[in-house]
Amino acid sequence: MSRIAGSSLIEGALVDWTIEQPVRLPQLPVELLSREQVAVELQRVSAQKAMLAAYEAELVLALADASPDGDDPAPGTPGARGSWGARSQPAGVSEFFAAELSMVLNCGRGTASHLVARAWTWRENLPGTWGALAAGVLDEPRAKVMAEVLEQAEPGVARRVEAELLPEAGDLSLRRLRGRASALLLRHDATAADERRQEAELATDVRVYPSPRDGMSTVAAELPIEEAAAVHDTVDRLARMLKADGDTRPIGQLRSQVFSDLIRRPWDDSRPSTTAHLQIVTALAALEGTSTEAGEVSGLAITAAHLRELLRRLDAPGVQAPEGGSVTVALTDDDGGLLATARLERLRRLARRGCPTHPGDAGEGADGCGCALLGRPAAVDRYTPSAAQQTFVRTRDRTCRFPNCGQRVGWADADHVVPHSCGGGTDCANLCCLCRSHHRLKTFARGWHFEMTTDGVLTVTTPSGVTRTTRPPGLRPPGTGADPPRSTSPSRQPDGAAGRGDGRSPGWQPPTGAGGPSAPSLGDDPPPF
Repeated sequence: MSRIAGSSLIEGALVDWTIEQPVRLPQLPVELLSREQVAVELQRVSAQKAMLAAYEAELVLALADASPDGDDPAPGTPGARGSWGARSQPAGVSEFFAAELSMVLNCGRGTASHLVARAWTWRENLPGTWGALAAGVLDEPRAKVMAEVLEQAEPGVARRVEAELLPEAGDLSLRRLRGRASALLLRHDATAADERRQEAELATDVRVYPSPRDGMSTVAAELPIEEAAAVHDTVDRLARMLKADGDTRPIGQLRSQVFSDLIRRPWDDSRPSTTAHLQIVTALAALEGTSTEAGEVSGLAITAAHLRELLRRLDAPGVQAPEGGSVTVALTDDDGGLLATARLERLRRLARRGCPTHPGDAGEGADGCGCALLGRPAAVDRYTPSAAQQTFVRTRDRTCRFPNCGQRVGWADADHVVPHSCGGGTDCANLCCLCRSHHRLKTFARGWHFEMTTDGVLTVTTPSGVTRTTRPPGLRPPGTGADPPRSTSPSRQPDGAAGRGDGRSPGWQPPTGAGGPSAPSLGDDPPPF
């Protein structure tokens, strides 16, 4: 690690040495503690967690202060951010900072954004709360509640509420603390509260979250208070009507069923039916019911004989396209790397046709030549990927490939890892799925580096030197079975390594005919924004 700048050589070396030491947690021999001593130590741990939270906030703000918004796309220029999310962005901080923090902490961008907003609120609006947290007097959960309620308040109003509430905050439950803070905020600034409520309504949405229960998910809708209460009351009343009619299922299950039926309206045949596009990425043995392994159709060479075998085995368990929809089969190698994608009808056509180079019915003919009939879509000589490439890349990636981003591919762009304007080909080996936000980051944020291997392993490095690697879902590391390093300690990049997120590794040079050694303007690569 390069020496951190300090007021002297000794100070810099001491900081470097301290950071490089392994993390150690001071612990008492728990087995020797009495019941009373355990209780006291738990209180000490709670105070230490509060102090660490304050220190974490200080570090986050230091990194934020080192990430000014001067290099962000200016309003009215290509890639400029829209008005959405503007209130939640700290003034003067790069819009791409939350993404960098998510890489540093190995968390989602939403979690990182909340952490930034909370730290900013403590420093700008609630210095007393931050001080109490740093001293271990106020625990982290209560300090979080104060920040959440007063985040959008004017600093003067927030400090008046803090002055009234902080002395008793530690004695209130989290629920009562939130209620008291909200009531005081309304008393001191009712007009601003109404404006914030109207802004919040513009940001409402319906989201799906994975449930800890097997095979279940949670659908959450943000609604105004009165609408949410009316929706829940309607669902509850209809569920209780079913219960009164003799339905023996638990009332919670009935509410869930009523909620689903009210939205999907399966009884309403007056509207056009919706169709589904189904992708099969699973083990053949699992389709046949002889294995519990999940994942992909694996281990098959894509010859005519194997295609016929694949179709036979797919048809045996009754895999069919839904009416008006389709079934796409993903074919992978033994390590889970995607070889090809195709719909069932295309597989059947290829199997009937056989090998065009070695026609025949048996022996060394179509069944025995070993020629591949299906593979990765060919590269195209243009910027826009072909439909086959889009299908292949989306099937391979399944979500945005930025570390810890789970945005589904339906909302993602097929991005050129090495930009098309810098000589990057429109080839599946140079395309990956990035959601619009992370696509903008890669295109416009300085100091980011994106690199990808031919089988889709993506490595992202932040301006602060943190590197993380993501594999396509289902792709197993070859040979050793061990994943590549998930992160590295921050290190200073070589001179000249910083630049826009263009997918270039240090020392990268444009290929012949790509415009010479100088990087082309961003406008040469048509942005999707």
